[in-house]
Amino acid sequence: MIASLALLLFALALVFVAAQVFTNALEHLGERLGVSEGVTGSIFAAVGTAMPETIVPIVAIVAGGASVEVNHAVGLGAILGAPFMLGTLSLGLMGVFAAQRFGWRLQLTPEPSGVWRDVRVFLAGYGLAALAAFLPASWHGVRLLVASVLLVSYFLYLMATIRASEALVADGHGTESDEALYAARWFGDALPVTLAQLMLGLFMLIIGAKLFVAGAESLSSLLGVAALLVSLLIVPVATELPEKVNSILWIRRRKDTLAFGNITGAMVFQGTVIPAIGMLLLPWHVSDAHAVVSILLALGGTAWLGFMLRRGCLRPVGLMGNVLLYLVFVVYLVM
Repeated sequence: MIASLALLLFALALVFVAAQVFTNALEHLGERLGVSEGVTGSIFAAVGTAMPETIVPIVAIVAGGASVEVNHAVGLGAILGAPFMLGTLSLGLMGVFAAQRFGWRLQLTPEPSGVWRDVRVFLAGYGLAALAAFLPASWHGVRLLVASVLLVSYFLYLMATIRASEALVADGHGTESDEALYAARWFGDALPVTLAQLMLGLFMLIIGAKLFVAGAESLSSLLGVAALLVSLLIVPVATELPEKVNSILWIRRRKDTLAFGNITGAMVFQGTVIPAIGMLLLPWHVSDAHAVVSILLALGGTAWLGFMLRRGCLRPVGLMGNVLLYLVFVVYLVM
């Protein structure tokens, strides 16, 4: 028990340091490339820090333990649990840390068109992936078609986000860094140095998340928690630490577009590309009530974010609604 807790604390410290290194390099890369904060947050940061979530289900499916049933349960739960955690707890924690520094009534001001694009694509893509999970097991061709639609949707989303970048930069939403590149003190700030620091930060994030997963799974085993519940609740908390910490760092520096884009962009990736991979590797079928509830809460949390954004009332106090959805799920689990 003590060893598992120590591993969790070490992993948390490593992720925090890694996030500092990663976000610093990413801001400099976005500034050097002349792209908008939307591209930097929703694509560069979101996809980069989504690597731990991507690795966990694939490893569980392809190279897990001896029990195929457990491997599939962990893989499916990790795929479904990631968007749930992002759309509820991650957004809520970002609101808590923004309020702690600036107050609960602070008006959060991410560039609205990019975040709204993320919300719409996620709701459509993840909703389609969720519906496919309730199709009869024999409908393999339909699932293959759905997987293809999801992959094409993400490609079109990338094109739309990149296409909007030039106008956003001209409108004052270009990526800018407030601090010097950390590695510049020793190696200068040339592009190869920026990329090397970025890769180092990403590597540290992945290692930190993997260590947290190991500690969380060890602790859950000692507590006797079922494999699906571990993958729905514990693994996503661990693997999404990079997004949470990155967004907390950015929101506390009032880089709202980067903070929100880091989470909502990861949701798009996790709600389209990863379910598509799951459909190709798994018997993509949901029958467990816990998984169904997590899907509904993920969609509900994202819809609530979209509602606040469209109404122009995006504040930390409103994001407590996303925390409430997470707590609803926790209560449902223990009942």
